Amino acid sequence: MCSQATTTLTAAESEFIQVNYARAEDVAAIIQDEGISFLSERGSLTVDSRTNTLLVQDTADKLDEIRQLVTSLDVPVQQVLIETRIVIATDDFDRELGMRFGVTGTRRNGDTIYNTGGSLEGTDGMTGEAAENLNETGNPFPVGIPDLNDRLNVNMPVTETGTSGIGLSILRPDVLLDLELTALQLEGRGEVVSTPRVITANGQTALIKQGTEIPYEEATSSGATSVEFKEAVLATEVTPQITPNGNIILDIRVQKDEVSPIMVRNVPAIDTREVETQVFVRNGETVVLGGIYEVSSREELLKTPFFGDLPIIGNLFKNRSTENSKAELLIFVTPKVVEESTLAQ
Repeated sequence: MCSQATTTLTAAESEFIQVNYARAEDVAAIIQDEGISFLSERGSLTVDSRTNTLLVQDTADKLDEIRQLVTSLDVPVQQVLIETRIVIATDDFDRELGMRFGVTGTRRNGDTIYNTGGSLEGTDGMTGEAAENLNETGNPFPVGIPDLNDRLNVNMPVTETGTSGIGLSILRPDVLLDLELTALQLEGRGEVVSTPRVITANGQTALIKQGTEIPYEEATSSGATSVEFKEAVLATEVTPQITPNGNIILDIRVQKDEVSPIMVRNVPAIDTREVETQVFVRNGETVVLGGIYEVSSREELLKTPFFGDLPIIGNLFKNRSTENSKAELLIFVTPKVVEESTLAQ
C-alpha cells in the first residue's frame, strides 16, 4: 500500500518543449489524442502559438515519452523543386493565287457607240465624253481611259501584302487589255516556350499561374451591367510524394489558355489546353507528360459564275487559296528533391 501511494503521488514536473519544424498545434493534437493520449491523468499541455512551443506538465516518465515523441515528429519535411517546360511548336503554310483582268474598249457602228469596261461608272464616263465630242465636232472620239478599278472585269488579287506579281497591258486604238497575276506563298515556324518553376513541401499542393484577366460586361437581374473577368492563364498545379527510395510520385495538372477571337454575347471565349495525370519519376529525371497535336487545313476558291468553270481561260476568273496549319503542345516535367545543404545556403 505504501509503494502504490508513493507512485500515485509522484510529483509533476513542467517543461517547455520547442517545436522547430512542425506546427506546435499539430503536435499537441497527437499528444492529446483521446485514443492514445500520452498524458497521464494528472498531466496537462498548453500551446504557445507565438513561439511554437509546448508547455507540458506531467510526471518525469511521461515527460520522457513526450520528449521522444516530439523529437520523432519534429523533423524537417523534404521539399521538391518542380521545373515544367511547356513547348508549343507551330508550322504554317499559306499559298494564294490571284487574278485581275479587264477589257476596256469603245467602237462606233453607224450611229451607235459601244463602250465596255469593268463598271458602269467607267462606261458612263466614256459615254459622256463621246456625247460631248459628237456635239462639238461630230466625231465621238477620242474618249478618256477610266480609272483602273473601273476597268477591271475580274478583281480577285491576293489579299496579303508582300506578294509577287506580273502585270500586262495591251493598248490598241479602240481596246485596252489589263492583266495581272499575283501569287503568295507564306511559310512560318514558331516555338513558344514557357518554363514555370515551383518548390513545395512533400505531400503539399503547389500552384503557380501567370496570365491575364479579360474584362467583359454582364447584365444583372436589375437590368444594370457589371464588369466580370475571365482568366486566360498558364497554370501548373502539382502535389509531390517522395517514396522511401528517393523517387517521386507526381499528381500534376498543367493548363495553357489562349484568348479566342470568338465572342458570344460580348463574352470572350478561351481556348484551353490541359493535361492532368499522375506519374512516377526518378529524382532529377525528365518525363514527357503528353502532347496535343492539331492539324487544320483550308482551301478556298473564289470565281466568277460560268466563266470560272470554262477550261483553261477559266483561270482568269478565279482566286485560289490554301492554308495549312500544324501545332503541337509538349509538356516536360523535371522534379528534384531539394537537399538540406541546398536549403541551408
